[in-house]
Amino acid sequence: MAVFAPAPALVANPSGLILAGLTLVNLLLAFAFWLYQGSRQGLSRWRHWQPAVGGTTLALLGSVYLSLAGNRLFWQAAMAGRDGGQWSTWGFAAALFVFLSAIHFVLLAPLMGRRTAKPVLALLLLVVGCASFYMEKYGIYLDPSMLRNVLKTDVKEAGELFTWSLLPHLALVVGLPLLLLSRVRLPEAGLGRTLAIRAGSLLLALVLGGGAVFLVFQDFASLMRNHKEIRYLITPANLVYSLSRVAKAEAAQGPRQPIGTDAALAAAWKGRSKPALFVIVVGETARAANWGLNGYERQTTPELARLDVINFPQVSSCGTNTEVSVPCIFAPVGRRDYDEEKIRGSESLLHVLDRAGFKVLWRDNQSGCKGVCEGLPNDSLTNAAIPGLCDGERCLDEVLLHNLDKVLADDKGNRVLVLHQLGNHGPAYHKRYPEAYRRYAPTCDSSDLRQCSREQIVNSYDNALLYTDHVLAKTIDFLKSQDKDYDTGLMYFSDHGESLGENNLFLHGMPYSIAPQEQTRVPMVMWLSRNFAQDFKVNVSCLKARAAQPASHDNIFHSVLGLLDVSTSIYDAKLDLAAGCRS
Repeated sequence: MAVFAPAPALVANPSGLILAGLTLVNLLLAFAFWLYQGSRQGLSRWRHWQPAVGGTTLALLGSVYLSLAGNRLFWQAAMAGRDGGQWSTWGFAAALFVFLSAIHFVLLAPLMGRRTAKPVLALLLLVVGCASFYMEKYGIYLDPSMLRNVLKTDVKEAGELFTWSLLPHLALVVGLPLLLLSRVRLPEAGLGRTLAIRAGSLLLALVLGGGAVFLVFQDFASLMRNHKEIRYLITPANLVYSLSRVAKAEAAQGPRQPIGTDAALAAAWKGRSKPALFVIVVGETARAANWGLNGYERQTTPELARLDVINFPQVSSCGTNTEVSVPCIFAPVGRRDYDEEKIRGSESLLHVLDRAGFKVLWRDNQSGCKGVCEGLPNDSLTNAAIPGLCDGERCLDEVLLHNLDKVLADDKGNRVLVLHQLGNHGPAYHKRYPEAYRRYAPTCDSSDLRQCSREQIVNSYDNALLYTDHVLAKTIDFLKSQDKDYDTGLMYFSDHGESLGENNLFLHGMPYSIAPQEQTRVPMVMWLSRNFAQDFKVNVSCLKARAAQPASHDNIFHSVLGLLDVSTSIYDAKLDLAAGCRS
C-alpha cells in the first residue's frame, strides 16, 4: 500500500491543506453527481429527490460550509507561521472553525423561516462567492469604509471590475451548494416547536462558540490583538457588520452643520486689482512612488518638470479609498483627529470659500464629490459625448477642460474650480489614456490584472500618469491664458495611492493601519502665477523649500484658505504649508 504525505508547503501552512481538501471534496462531489446524472435511473431519482431539511439544520449546514468556502484569506492569515506538524496547531484550527461556524449560525438561524430560508441562503452564497473572489483577487478587507466604497461605486466602475474569471470561481464555490439547495424541501412545523428548537440551537451555538474560544483564548486573544484587521476577513460576518455600520451612519445623516460661518476675504483684498482664479485638481489613485517629480526611475511627469511647479514629495493621504479621502481632504478635521461622523455631517472647505465670496464649481469625471460640494454648482461630465475625448462609456480627463473659457465668461469674480479626475482608476489602467500616451509597453489591456505580468500592469499605470501630467500641464497653460483677467493658481493632489502587485496586493482600500505606503503616499503639486505670488505675497522659493518636508492631506484645507487670504476662526496657521512663506 502506498502512503501519500501532504506536500511540505501544505504541512507548513495548515490553511492550505484545509482549503485544498475542501476544493477536492467539491470536485469529487461534482464528479459523483455527473456520474449519477449519467444514467436514466439516476436522473429520474434526482428529479424526485427532495429531502426534508429543517430550517435549523439548513442554517447549520450553511454555516459550516461558509466557514470553509468563503474564508480562505482568513484561514491563511490566522494559520500563518504555525507548524502543521503540531497537534496544538490543529486544535487551534478546530476551535476557530467552531467559532466561525457558531458566528454564522447565529446570523443565519433567525432568517431560516420556511419561506425565507432558501432565498436567503441562496443570496448569501452568491454574495459570499463574489466577495471571496474579489478579496482573494485583490487582497482587500471588507471593512465599513471599503463596503461604503463598494456601495457608492457607479455602474461604469462596477463593469470594469467584472472579469470572466469570476464565473468559474462561483461555479466551484457556490455551484454545487446552490444545486443541492434547489432540491431541499422545508417541512411545515408548529410555531411553538420551531421557536423552541431555534432558541435552543442559538443558545447552544453561543455556548460552543464561546467554549471554543475559551479553550484557545491565549492564542485567539493574541491573534485578534496583534492583527485587528483580520476580523474583516471573516465572511459573511464582515459583510453583515460593515453593512450595519454603513446603514447606521447613513440613517443618522442629517443636514450638514455649517463651518466657518465667519469666513470673509481678509483686509488685504482691498488693495488688489484682479480677482483670483484658483483650480484644485483632485487626482485619482496616483501614487507617489511612480511620480516622476519624486525621483522615480521613469520620468512620468515630463511636462510638469518643464514648468515652474512646486512639488511635495512626502505627502500622506487621509485614507486608502475615495469615499474616505475626499471628504477628509475638504474637512478641517483630518487624519490627525479623524472623526468620520463629524466629517460627513459638516460642510466642507468649498462651503467656506463660497461663504467668503468665491464662486465655486465642481467639475466631475468620476463618481461625484462625496458630499463635499452638496448644495453648490456641480458639473458632471461622466456621460458627456465629446468626440475624441469620450467613447460612450468613459471620458478622458481632458474633458474637464472642455469649454472652461465659456464657464468663466459670465463674470470676472473670484472663482474656485475643482476638477475631479478619473486619473489612474483601476483596474482598467489602459483605458485612462489615449494611444498617444502608450509610451511604455507591453501594456496590460485587460481589467483582469491576474492575466497580466507585473511589468505590463506597471507600464499601463505609468502611461496613465503620463496622461495626468499632460492634463495638469494643459490646465496650467489655460490658467496662463487667463492671466490678464485673474491671479491664477493651481493645487493638485491624489486622493490615495495604489498597490501594483507588491506583496501580492492590487488596487487600494486596505485598512489604513496596515496599508502599505504604496496606498498612503500620494503626489502633490502646486503652481502659482507670478501675479498671484506677488499679489498674495507668497515667497515661492520659501515654499519650495517647505515642500521638501513631510506633509499630508491635513494641510490642504488650511493651505487653501491661507493662499486665498480667507479670514475665518477655523483656519489653523500651523497646518498652512505657505504660512511661513507669506509676508
